[in-house]
Amino acid sequence: MGLMDVLLIVIPSSLLFAAPLIFTALGGNFSERAGVVNIGLEGLMVMGAFSSIVFNLTFADSLGDWTPWISLLVAMVVGAIFSVLHAVASITFRADQTVSGVAINLLAAGLAMFLVKLIYDGKGQTGTIRYSFKKIDIPILKDIPVIGDLFFSNTYWTSYLAIIVAIIAWYVMYKTPFGLRLRSVGEHPMAADTMGINVIKMRYIAVILSGAFGGVGGGVFAQSITNDFTHATISGQGFMALAALIFGKWNPLGAMGAAIFFGFAQSLSIVGSSLPFLESIPSVYLLIAPYVLTIIALTGFIGRADAPKASGVPYIKGSR
Repeated sequence: MGLMDVLLIVIPSSLLFAAPLIFTALGGNFSERAGVVNIGLEGLMVMGAFSSIVFNLTFADSLGDWTPWISLLVAMVVGAIFSVLHAVASITFRADQTVSGVAINLLAAGLAMFLVKLIYDGKGQTGTIRYSFKKIDIPILKDIPVIGDLFFSNTYWTSYLAIIVAIIAWYVMYKTPFGLRLRSVGEHPMAADTMGINVIKMRYIAVILSGAFGGVGGGVFAQSITNDFTHATISGQGFMALAALIFGKWNPLGAMGAAIFFGFAQSLSIVGSSLPFLESIPSVYLLIAPYVLTIIALTGFIGRADAPKASGVPYIKGSR
């Protein structure tokens, strides 16, 4: 197997696994840039995965090929609604944001499995969906020598969508008045308040956006990788997205790059056994590789990464 053959396997697979991480990391970026720590990304992905699969299975006959896309919108709405719990707890009631995020993770996992057993007669998993995201070739671009085969053939729509959304998120964050207001409430909320910016409103919007993106991340993962929902469908991807956000230094494009790196690590755990230089490595080592690489990346190569100054600090109007 030549280098080109290896790349033809690894690159599309890496982009496939990166897409859910990119969406979820972007959600975390909006929340943390506004000063609200969101450890609940894992739980938001769980709710997105659960709702997208159940909706997909329920309405597949009437929606046909549009089913996965509409299911993704449902996942986005469910994630946004679920994130309101975190927003109310951490912004309105000024609860500890880390504890609130952990509670979101535990609640999501328990609620999703309870509903699965309720809906599917006590079984611990859903059925397999018929309509999932399919691999595509991009016309014209796929004909570019070498690059076309590697990046624009045999890849999923969701991978391209995630990269486009990351670029849009960067533009919104750094080139628009909304992005400036969002960043200001995460850096110095008192100064933002004196300039007439509604800190509470901006933080609510940011947390709900993080829920929407987290829901989309879970929906993409479930409908392009697992094609069903069980207790193990989302197993650490939300925390990987959080790590990608920190590794990317709270920048949408940095988070996207880190998510692609972690997507590559995840893809190796799946396709590694078919690659000549990895086939002799026991599968258990390939399965733990993404998590080990996440830890190594965060501890060894990140350099100095400063979170937004007011991140994790509840805002009390008028306090100094």
